[in-house]
Amino acid sequence: MQMLQVENLTKYFGGLAAVSGVDLQVENGEILGLIGPNGAGKTTLFNLIAGTIAPNAGNIFFNGEKLNRMKPNAICRKGLVRTFQAVKVFPEMSIFENVLLGALFGAPEDKNWNQAAEEAGEVLDFVELSHISDYPAGNQTLVNQKRVEIARALATKPKLLLLDEFMAGLNPTEVKESMELITSIQARGSTIIMIEHVMKAIMNICKRIAVLHQGEKIAEGTPEEISKSQKVIEVYLGE
Repeated sequence: MQMLQVENLTKYFGGLAAVSGVDLQVENGEILGLIGPNGAGKTTLFNLIAGTIAPNAGNIFFNGEKLNRMKPNAICRKGLVRTFQAVKVFPEMSIFENVLLGALFGAPEDKNWNQAAEEAGEVLDFVELSHISDYPAGNQTLVNQKRVEIARALATKPKLLLLDEFMAGLNPTEVKESMELITSIQARGSTIIMIEHVMKAIMNICKRIAVLHQGEKIAEGTPEEISKSQKVIEVYLGE
């Protein structure tokens, strides 16, 4: 069953088509990889899907409902949530308080502070940050700040989670642990689209990959199909 359907999505910045005529379908329960060179339009595509910017053309459907021009907070409450390429935590607030915000304001149902606090605690246990939950989020290592951002997103109870280069800047051990975390998130019931340049991760945990280049989708298929595509090799993977 399709959870997300993107049809002919297009976004211009001045005369530049950052995203041009992109079609994309995401099945319920899958992890879809989104790759391409820097400047290919990947983050712009996330911004369009999450409602940060409006498209010039095309449509976005989430569980059959049209999202065009819906505000990001309303989209979040529908169950579509994103993280950011540059980590965006509230640095002076504790890790717990960062995640509490997601539990209080992201989920569609109203809840009191105690309910939200309990849910935030459960998410922090899941991402293995509960032992430092009272520490300021801005004082943490890069990998822990990334986990704070994922925890805050998970506290909104997402059906679809957009991960923008979660593994950028991480060492091999942290990448391995992050891959395990993402597959655990999928096992909890979330569908995932992940932008990533760490090809080991993309090839090992994604069943399907879409490739963008200069705003256009140039290929889509299994990791094996993508790795053998001459067009993808030429524009992205290298000879």
